[in-house]
Amino acid sequence: MKKKLLSLLTSIIVVAFVLTSCGTKQTSNNSGTTSSSDKEGDEIKIGAVIPITGDISTFGKSTKNGIELAVEQVNSAGGINGKKIKLIVQDDENKPEQGVAVLQRLINNDKVVGVIGSVSSKVSIPMAAVATQNKIPLISGASTNPKFTSEKGNEYAFRACFIDPFQGTVIAKFATENLKAKTAAVLYDVGNDYTVGLAEYFKAAFEKSGGKVTAYESYNNGETDFSAQLTNIKKNPPDVIVLTDYYQNVGLIAKQARQLGLKSVFLGGDGWDSPDLVKIGGTAVEGGYFCNHYSKDDTSPEVVKFINDYKAKYNEVPDALAALGYDAANMMFEAIKKAGSTDGEKIAEALKKIDLKAVTGEIKLDENRNPIKPAVMLKIENGKQVFVGKVNP
Repeated sequence: MKKKLLSLLTSIIVVAFVLTSCGTKQTSNNSGTTSSSDKEGDEIKIGAVIPITGDISTFGKSTKNGIELAVEQVNSAGGINGKKIKLIVQDDENKPEQGVAVLQRLINNDKVVGVIGSVSSKVSIPMAAVATQNKIPLISGASTNPKFTSEKGNEYAFRACFIDPFQGTVIAKFATENLKAKTAAVLYDVGNDYTVGLAEYFKAAFEKSGGKVTAYESYNNGETDFSAQLTNIKKNPPDVIVLTDYYQNVGLIAKQARQLGLKSVFLGGDGWDSPDLVKIGGTAVEGGYFCNHYSKDDTSPEVVKFINDYKAKYNEVPDALAALGYDAANMMFEAIKKAGSTDGEKIAEALKKIDLKAVTGEIKLDENRNPIKPAVMLKIENGKQVFVGKVNP
Protein backbone atom coordinates (compact mmCIF):
# COMPACT_ATOMS: atom_id res chain seq x y z
CA MET A 1 0.00 0.00 0.00
CA LYS A 2 2.84 2.33 0.97
CA LYS A 3 4.57 1.51 -2.34
CA LYS A 4 1.37 2.27 -4.26
CA LEU A 5 0.95 5.57 -2.36
CA LEU A 6 4.57 6.54 -3.00
CA SER A 7 4.20 5.70 -6.68
CA LEU A 8 1.02 7.76 -6.90
CA LEU A 9 2.68 10.78 -5.21
CA THR A 10 5.67 10.49 -7.53
CA SER A 11 3.37 10.48 -10.58
CA ILE A 12 1.51 13.56 -9.32
CA ILE A 13 4.78 15.44 -8.76
CA VAL A 14 6.04 14.54 -12.27
CA VAL A 15 2.78 15.60 -13.92
CA ALA A 16 2.72 18.85 -11.91
CA PHE A 17 6.31 19.59 -12.94
CA VAL A 18 5.53 18.99 -16.61
CA LEU A 19 2.39 21.15 -16.50
CA THR A 20 4.26 23.94 -14.69
CA SER A 21 7.04 23.85 -17.26
CA CYS A 22 4.60 23.98 -20.18
CA GLY A 23 2.70 26.83 -18.54
CA THR A 24 5.86 28.82 -17.99
CA LYS A 25 6.95 28.35 -21.61
CA GLN A 26 3.58 29.50 -23.01
CA THR A 27 3.51 32.56 -20.76
CA SER A 28 6.99 33.48 -21.94
CA ASN A 29 6.00 33.12 -25.61
CA ASN A 30 2.95 35.31 -25.18
CA SER A 31 4.46 37.93 -22.91
CA GLY A 32 4.81 40.48 -25.70
CA THR A 33 8.42 41.17 -24.78
CA THR A 34 11.71 40.23 -26.42
CA SER A 35 14.56 39.42 -24.07
CA SER A 36 18.15 40.11 -24.98
CA SER A 37 18.91 36.38 -24.87
CA ASP A 38 16.32 35.78 -27.60
CA LYS A 39 18.24 38.12 -29.90
CA GLU A 40 21.64 36.55 -29.34
CA GLY A 41 23.26 34.25 -31.88
CA ASP A 42 24.69 34.54 -35.35
CA GLU A 43 21.49 35.89 -36.93
CA ILE A 44 19.44 39.06 -36.75
CA LYS A 45 15.78 38.23 -37.27
CA ILE A 46 13.78 40.74 -39.32
CA GLY A 47 10.08 40.26 -40.04
CA ALA A 48 8.12 41.30 -43.13
CA VAL A 49 4.32 41.70 -43.14
CA ILE A 50 3.07 42.07 -46.71
CA PRO A 51 0.03 41.08 -48.85
CA ILE A 52 1.27 37.96 -50.61
CA THR A 53 -2.37 37.10 -51.37
CA GLY A 54 -5.52 39.21 -51.59
CA ASP A 55 -6.63 42.12 -53.73
CA ILE A 56 -3.22 43.86 -54.02
CA SER A 57 -1.02 40.78 -54.27
CA THR A 58 1.13 42.26 -57.07
CA PHE A 59 2.15 44.98 -54.60
CA GLY A 60 3.07 42.29 -52.09
CA LYS A 61 5.10 40.30 -54.61
CA SER A 62 7.10 43.36 -55.69
CA THR A 63 7.72 44.45 -52.10
CA LYS A 64 8.85 40.96 -51.12
CA ASN A 65 11.24 40.85 -54.08
CA GLY A 66 12.76 44.20 -53.12
CA ILE A 67 13.23 43.20 -49.47
CA GLU A 68 14.75 39.83 -50.37
CA LEU A 69 17.20 41.47 -52.78
CA ALA A 70 18.35 43.82 -50.01
CA VAL A 71 18.75 40.91 -47.58
CA GLU A 72 20.75 38.91 -50.12
CA GLN A 73 23.08 41.84 -50.76
CA VAL A 74 23.73 42.69 -47.12
CA ASN A 75 24.39 39.04 -46.26
CA SER A 76 26.73 38.65 -49.25
CA ALA A 77 28.68 41.63 -47.94
CA GLY A 78 29.17 39.93 -44.55
CA GLY A 79 25.97 40.88 -42.77
CA ILE A 80 25.59 43.56 -40.11
CA ASN A 81 28.03 43.83 -37.23
CA GLY A 82 29.19 40.26 -37.99
CA LYS A 83 25.70 38.73 -38.08
CA LYS A 84 23.59 37.57 -41.04
CA ILE A 85 20.02 38.75 -41.56
CA LYS A 86 17.30 36.10 -41.31
CA LEU A 87 14.09 37.30 -42.97
CA ILE A 88 10.72 35.90 -41.84
CA VAL A 89 7.84 36.80 -44.20
CA GLN A 90 4.16 36.75 -43.18
CA ASP A 91 1.10 37.27 -45.43
CA ASP A 92 -1.45 39.87 -44.19
CA GLU A 93 -3.83 39.32 -47.16
CA ASN A 94 -4.32 43.13 -47.13
CA LYS A 95 -6.59 42.70 -44.07
CA PRO A 96 -5.97 44.83 -40.93
CA GLU A 97 -6.84 42.07 -38.44
CA GLN A 98 -4.55 39.60 -40.21
CA GLY A 99 -1.73 42.15 -40.28
CA VAL A 100 -1.95 42.68 -36.52
CA ALA A 101 -2.12 38.91 -35.85
CA VAL A 102 0.99 38.02 -37.86
CA LEU A 103 2.89 41.01 -36.46
CA GLN A 104 2.20 39.77 -32.92
CA ARG A 105 3.38 36.31 -33.97
CA LEU A 106 6.63 37.73 -35.35
CA ILE A 107 7.27 39.71 -32.15
CA ASN A 108 6.21 37.13 -29.56
CA ASN A 109 7.15 33.82 -31.20
CA ASP A 110 9.90 34.62 -33.71
CA LYS A 111 11.52 37.34 -31.57
CA VAL A 112 12.26 39.66 -34.49
CA VAL A 113 14.10 42.93 -33.74
CA GLY A 114 12.41 44.93 -36.51
CA VAL A 115 9.61 44.58 -39.08
CA ILE A 116 9.09 45.81 -42.67
CA GLY A 117 5.43 46.40 -43.51
CA SER A 118 2.79 46.59 -44.49
CA VAL A 119 1.92 47.96 -47.94
CA SER A 120 -1.54 49.52 -47.56
CA SER A 121 -2.23 52.18 -44.94
CA LYS A 122 -5.37 50.44 -43.64
CA VAL A 123 -3.19 47.50 -42.52
CA SER A 124 -0.11 49.45 -41.41
CA ILE A 125 -1.98 51.93 -39.17
CA PRO A 126 -3.24 49.35 -36.60
CA MET A 127 0.11 47.52 -36.80
CA ALA A 128 1.95 50.69 -35.73
CA ALA A 129 0.35 50.70 -32.27
CA VAL A 130 1.31 47.05 -31.67
CA ALA A 131 4.90 47.68 -32.76
CA THR A 132 5.17 50.70 -30.47
CA GLN A 133 3.77 48.83 -27.46
CA ASN A 134 6.51 46.23 -27.96
CA LYS A 135 9.24 48.78 -28.84
CA ILE A 136 9.90 47.06 -32.17
CA PRO A 137 10.69 49.46 -35.08
CA LEU A 138 8.22 49.11 -37.97
CA ILE A 139 9.08 50.54 -41.41
CA SER A 140 6.44 50.64 -44.15
CA GLY A 141 7.69 50.96 -47.69
CA ALA A 142 4.48 52.28 -49.22
CA SER A 143 1.86 53.32 -46.60
CA THR A 144 1.29 56.99 -47.43
CA ASN A 145 -1.54 57.94 -45.02
CA PRO A 146 -0.21 60.43 -42.38
CA LYS A 147 -1.96 58.58 -39.51
CA PHE A 148 0.55 55.73 -39.73
CA THR A 149 3.28 57.83 -38.12
CA SER A 150 1.48 60.91 -36.79
CA GLU A 151 -0.99 59.30 -34.37
CA LYS A 152 0.01 59.24 -30.69
CA GLY A 153 1.12 55.74 -29.72
CA ASN A 154 2.70 55.03 -33.10
CA GLU A 155 6.17 56.35 -32.20
CA TYR A 156 7.98 53.23 -33.49
CA ALA A 157 6.44 53.60 -36.99
CA PHE A 158 8.64 54.85 -39.84
CA ARG A 159 8.25 54.88 -43.61
CA ALA A 160 10.27 54.99 -46.82
CA CYS A 161 7.61 56.79 -48.94
CA PHE A 162 6.29 60.35 -49.06
CA ILE A 163 2.85 60.98 -47.54
CA ASP A 164 -0.56 61.67 -49.07
CA PRO A 165 -0.78 65.44 -48.33
CA PHE A 166 2.34 65.88 -50.50
CA GLN A 167 1.10 63.39 -53.13
CA GLY A 168 -2.36 65.02 -53.29
CA THR A 169 -0.74 68.43 -53.70
CA VAL A 170 1.54 67.15 -56.49
CA ILE A 171 -1.44 65.72 -58.42
CA ALA A 172 -3.45 68.95 -58.01
CA LYS A 173 -0.46 71.07 -59.05
CA PHE A 174 0.08 68.90 -62.14
CA ALA A 175 -3.63 69.16 -63.06
CA THR A 176 -3.71 72.96 -62.88
CA GLU A 177 -0.23 73.83 -64.17
CA ASN A 178 0.53 71.09 -66.72
CA LEU A 179 -2.96 70.06 -67.89
CA LYS A 180 -4.55 73.52 -67.35
CA ALA A 181 -7.54 71.80 -65.73
CA LYS A 182 -10.32 74.04 -64.34
CA THR A 183 -12.69 71.30 -63.17
CA ALA A 184 -12.23 67.90 -61.58
CA ALA A 185 -14.28 64.95 -60.32
CA VAL A 186 -13.04 62.65 -57.56
CA LEU A 187 -13.98 58.99 -57.05
CA TYR A 188 -12.73 57.01 -54.02
CA ASP A 189 -13.29 53.92 -51.81
CA VAL A 190 -14.96 55.17 -48.62
CA GLY A 191 -13.61 52.24 -46.57
CA ASN A 192 -9.92 52.65 -47.36
CA ASP A 193 -7.74 55.17 -45.45
CA TYR A 194 -5.43 55.56 -48.43
CA THR A 195 -8.08 56.44 -51.02
CA VAL A 196 -10.06 58.67 -48.63
CA GLY A 197 -6.97 60.62 -47.56
CA LEU A 198 -5.64 61.12 -51.06
CA ALA A 199 -9.08 62.28 -52.28
CA GLU A 200 -9.31 64.84 -49.46
CA TYR A 201 -5.80 66.20 -49.97
CA PHE A 202 -6.26 66.50 -53.75
CA LYS A 203 -9.60 68.31 -53.35
CA ALA A 204 -8.18 70.81 -50.84
CA ALA A 205 -5.11 71.57 -52.98
CA PHE A 206 -7.09 71.79 -56.26
CA GLU A 207 -9.67 74.18 -54.81
CA LYS A 208 -6.93 76.26 -53.18
CA SER A 209 -5.36 76.74 -56.61
CA GLY A 210 -8.68 77.97 -58.03
CA GLY A 211 -10.06 74.73 -59.48
CA LYS A 212 -13.64 73.51 -59.04
CA VAL A 213 -14.58 69.98 -57.94
CA THR A 214 -17.79 69.20 -59.83
CA ALA A 215 -18.40 65.76 -58.25
CA TYR A 216 -17.04 64.01 -55.15
CA GLU A 217 -18.26 60.43 -55.38
CA SER A 218 -17.53 57.33 -53.27
CA TYR A 219 -18.13 53.57 -53.29
CA ASN A 220 -17.68 50.64 -50.94
CA ASN A 221 -14.93 48.05 -51.03
CA GLY A 222 -15.92 45.11 -53.24
CA GLU A 223 -18.15 47.09 -55.60
CA THR A 224 -17.54 46.42 -59.29
CA ASP A 225 -20.32 48.48 -60.89
CA PHE A 226 -19.53 52.21 -60.81
CA SER A 227 -22.16 53.33 -63.33
CA ALA A 228 -24.22 55.31 -60.79
CA GLN A 229 -21.26 57.42 -59.67
CA LEU A 230 -19.97 57.88 -63.22
CA THR A 231 -23.44 58.94 -64.42
CA ASN A 232 -23.43 61.67 -61.76
CA ILE A 233 -19.97 62.77 -62.90
CA LYS A 234 -21.14 62.87 -66.52
CA LYS A 235 -23.81 65.48 -65.70
CA ASN A 236 -21.00 68.07 -65.64
CA PRO A 237 -18.11 66.44 -67.51
CA PRO A 238 -14.87 67.60 -65.80
CA ASP A 239 -11.45 68.23 -67.32
CA VAL A 240 -9.92 65.52 -65.13
CA ILE A 241 -11.23 62.57 -63.12
CA VAL A 242 -9.09 61.69 -60.09
CA LEU A 243 -9.14 57.98 -59.16
CA THR A 244 -7.37 57.54 -55.83
CA ASP A 245 -7.77 53.75 -55.57
CA TYR A 246 -5.42 50.86 -56.43
CA TYR A 247 -4.83 49.53 -59.93
CA GLN A 248 -7.60 46.93 -60.08
CA ASN A 249 -10.46 49.34 -59.31
CA VAL A 250 -8.84 52.11 -61.37
CA GLY A 251 -8.79 49.79 -64.38
CA LEU A 252 -12.46 48.83 -63.94
CA ILE A 253 -13.61 52.43 -63.38
CA ALA A 254 -11.67 53.73 -66.39
CA LYS A 255 -13.25 51.13 -68.69
CA GLN A 256 -16.76 51.88 -67.46
CA ALA A 257 -16.17 55.65 -67.75
CA ARG A 258 -15.11 55.36 -71.38
CA GLN A 259 -18.09 53.08 -72.12
CA LEU A 260 -20.35 55.86 -70.78
CA GLY A 261 -18.67 58.34 -73.12
CA LEU A 262 -16.60 60.28 -70.57
CA LYS A 263 -13.48 61.74 -72.22
CA SER A 264 -11.84 63.40 -69.18
CA VAL A 265 -8.15 62.78 -68.42
CA PHE A 266 -7.62 60.28 -65.61
CA LEU A 267 -5.25 61.15 -62.75
CA GLY A 268 -4.17 59.15 -59.71
CA GLY A 269 -1.56 58.25 -57.13
CA ASP A 270 1.01 55.56 -56.51
CA GLY A 271 -1.72 52.92 -56.16
CA TRP A 272 -1.81 52.76 -59.96
CA ASP A 273 1.68 51.29 -60.19
CA SER A 274 1.14 47.70 -61.33
CA PRO A 275 1.44 45.88 -64.68
CA ASP A 276 -2.14 44.72 -64.02
CA LEU A 277 -3.44 48.28 -64.47
CA VAL A 278 -3.10 48.02 -68.26
CA LYS A 279 -4.22 44.36 -68.27
CA ILE A 280 -7.48 45.35 -66.53
CA GLY A 281 -8.02 48.84 -67.96
CA GLY A 282 -6.75 48.24 -71.50
CA THR A 283 -6.90 51.27 -73.76
CA ALA A 284 -9.17 53.08 -71.27
CA VAL A 285 -6.19 54.02 -69.09
CA GLU A 286 -4.15 55.30 -72.06
CA GLY A 287 -3.16 58.94 -71.54
CA GLY A 288 -3.69 58.75 -67.78
CA TYR A 289 -1.14 60.26 -65.36
CA PHE A 290 -0.13 59.18 -61.88
CA CYS A 291 2.20 60.29 -59.11
CA ASN A 292 4.87 57.81 -58.05
CA HIS A 293 8.04 57.29 -56.01
CA TYR A 294 10.55 56.54 -58.75
CA SER A 295 10.92 56.06 -62.47
CA LYS A 296 12.85 53.32 -64.21
CA ASP A 297 14.03 56.06 -66.59
CA ASP A 298 15.89 57.88 -63.79
CA THR A 299 19.64 57.83 -64.53
CA SER A 300 20.91 58.33 -60.97
CA PRO A 301 23.56 55.73 -59.96
CA GLU A 302 21.34 54.28 -57.20
CA VAL A 303 18.45 53.65 -59.61
CA VAL A 304 20.62 52.21 -62.40
CA LYS A 305 22.38 49.78 -60.03
CA PHE A 306 19.11 48.72 -58.41
CA ILE A 307 17.43 48.02 -61.76
CA ASN A 308 20.43 46.01 -63.00
CA ASP A 309 20.62 43.95 -59.78
CA TYR A 310 16.86 43.38 -59.74
CA LYS A 311 16.75 42.29 -63.40
CA ALA A 312 19.66 39.92 -62.81
CA LYS A 313 17.79 38.23 -59.94
CA TYR A 314 14.17 38.32 -61.18
CA ASN A 315 14.48 38.89 -64.95
CA GLU A 316 12.03 41.79 -64.87
CA VAL A 317 12.08 45.58 -64.43
CA PRO A 318 11.21 46.60 -60.84
CA ASP A 319 8.23 48.81 -60.08
CA ALA A 320 8.00 51.42 -57.30
CA LEU A 321 6.76 48.89 -54.72
CA ALA A 322 9.92 46.84 -55.24
CA ALA A 323 12.05 49.97 -54.91
CA LEU A 324 10.28 51.00 -51.70
CA GLY A 325 10.58 47.51 -50.20
CA TYR A 326 14.30 47.59 -51.02
CA ASP A 327 14.69 51.06 -49.48
CA ALA A 328 12.71 50.16 -46.33
CA ALA A 329 14.89 47.10 -45.75
CA ASN A 330 18.08 49.11 -46.23
CA MET A 331 16.80 51.76 -43.80
CA MET A 332 16.41 49.03 -41.18
CA PHE A 333 19.86 47.56 -41.89
CA GLU A 334 21.54 50.97 -41.79
CA ALA A 335 19.87 51.80 -38.47
CA ILE A 336 20.94 48.50 -36.88
CA LYS A 337 24.49 49.11 -38.10
CA LYS A 338 24.55 52.66 -36.73
CA ALA A 339 22.95 51.60 -33.45
CA GLY A 340 25.52 48.80 -33.03
CA SER A 341 22.72 46.90 -31.33
CA THR A 342 19.54 44.92 -31.91
CA ASP A 343 17.75 46.75 -29.10
CA GLY A 344 14.50 48.25 -30.41
CA GLU A 345 14.91 51.61 -28.68
CA LYS A 346 18.43 52.07 -30.06
CA ILE A 347 17.37 51.08 -33.59
CA ALA A 348 14.47 53.55 -33.45
CA GLU A 349 16.80 56.35 -32.32
CA ALA A 350 19.19 55.54 -35.18
CA LEU A 351 16.31 55.59 -37.67
CA LYS A 352 15.32 59.11 -36.59
CA LYS A 353 18.80 60.35 -37.61
CA ILE A 354 19.09 58.33 -40.83
CA ASP A 355 20.61 59.91 -43.95
CA LEU A 356 20.54 57.30 -46.72
CA LYS A 357 21.05 57.60 -50.48
CA ALA A 358 18.24 55.30 -51.54
CA VAL A 359 16.67 54.27 -54.84
CA THR A 360 13.64 56.53 -54.34
CA GLY A 361 15.74 59.51 -53.30
CA GLU A 362 17.91 60.61 -50.40
CA ILE A 363 16.02 59.67 -47.24
CA LYS A 364 16.05 62.00 -44.24
CA LEU A 365 13.10 61.97 -41.85
CA ASP A 366 11.06 64.88 -40.50
CA GLU A 367 9.77 65.18 -36.92
CA ASN A 368 6.96 62.68 -37.69
CA ARG A 369 9.40 60.13 -39.15
CA ASN A 370 8.33 60.79 -42.77
CA PRO A 371 10.88 61.09 -45.62
CA ILE A 372 11.45 64.46 -47.24
CA LYS A 373 12.07 63.63 -50.92
CA PRO A 374 10.70 64.30 -54.42
CA ALA A 375 7.86 62.61 -56.35
CA VAL A 376 7.67 61.79 -60.06
CA MET A 377 4.77 62.01 -62.52
CA LEU A 378 4.30 59.17 -65.01
CA LYS A 379 2.03 58.82 -68.07
CA ILE A 380 0.52 55.68 -69.58
CA GLU A 381 1.50 55.59 -73.25
CA ASN A 382 1.12 52.50 -75.46
CA GLY A 383 0.65 50.45 -72.31
CA LYS A 384 3.96 51.64 -70.82
CA GLN A 385 4.87 54.05 -68.03
CA VAL A 386 6.61 57.14 -69.43
CA PHE A 387 8.52 59.54 -67.16
CA VAL A 388 7.03 63.06 -67.32
CA GLY A 389 8.87 64.97 -64.61
CA LYS A 390 10.03 65.19 -60.99
CA VAL A 391 8.37 67.36 -58.32
CA ASN A 392 10.32 68.44 -55.23
CA PRO A 393 8.76 69.04 -51.77
